[in-house]
Amino acid sequence: MIALNLLKEYISRLEAARKEGKPYERVLLIVHENLRSLYEQAGFEWLGKSSVVHGALPWYEMRRVLGSRETETEIAPSESRQVPAGLWEALQRASSAPRPTAQPLTAFSDGALDLVEPHSGKPGVSINKFDLLCPRSNCGSIILKRGVGQWVERTSVQMEPGNLSKNPTLAALPFPPEKCHWWLITPSPMEFENIGFSRPVQQNTTGPKLKLLACAECDLGPLGWSEEGGSEFWLACARVGYKA
Repeated sequence: MIALNLLKEYISRLEAARKEGKPYERVLLIVHENLRSLYEQAGFEWLGKSSVVHGALPWYEMRRVLGSRETETEIAPSESRQVPAGLWEALQRASSAPRPTAQPLTAFSDGALDLVEPHSGKPGVSINKFDLLCPRSNCGSIILKRGVGQWVERTSVQMEPGNLSKNPTLAALPFPPEKCHWWLITPSPMEFENIGFSRPVQQNTTGPKLKLLACAECDLGPLGWSEEGGSEFWLACARVGYKA
């Protein structure tokens, strides 16, 4: 109920802005099929399967046209909807709250060993002991919550020429076939709190195309990678920050 009311409130604000002269015409989105009914209750039209390919589940397109008679009729004034009192103010406070400080991997005396703890239900599996953050000092966005990523030592992956980032914030990675430490996230990108993906890129002539992972707020990356259409997502331990 809260999700639907928030969505309707967002639409009503777009409608109000459109009437004041903003060039808003429609709202477009892609969604998994299990959320179709939620968006249809908010007046979105089901358009069919999207050309976007990412993860194991298909994506579908939906649309909400602004300014139609149906839109204006079905949207009541915002005061009449049951949005919990103070919710918008709380969301605004959360967005302006100070970001946590990201500690780099080099700040830990035992390196990656200081960042892991045993998985309570999977013997031999180590998981991230802290939230993973964007390493940019003025961002600090939470990328992954504690206990979601699995610590894995595996072959390095060439994400840029020579594995050297153009941004000094991001550590250089060893050149394949040397190994380094990664956080494995599976089975879908919904496990992330915040992540962005590049278009598929061909890193070499024989391997699969990769999507490079970056902070969805400030675009810092690449922080990691995934194979196109795959269900495994890899973050380099040395390229994320830690909320210790």
